[in-house]
Amino acid sequence: MKTITLQVSGMTCGHCEKAVTNALMAIEGVENVEVDLKTGNVKINAQENVSEQVLKEAVEEQGYDVK
Repeated sequence: MKTITLQVSGMTCGHCEKAVTNALMAIEGVENVEVDLKTGNVKINAQENVSEQVLKEAVEEQGYDVK
């Protein structure tokens, strides 16, 4: 298990949080997602084989920028 933190900009409300969480949880191997709207940090607990690039692309597909 590993923890990856992404810095996401553009999230402003509960709907944003839900969109990002659902997109990440749909990826095989992702166990848990915690979104902090105030800081823009998204903490993801995932299995070792989950690529950070795949996580970034899932968030970007929802219309948010990953720094």
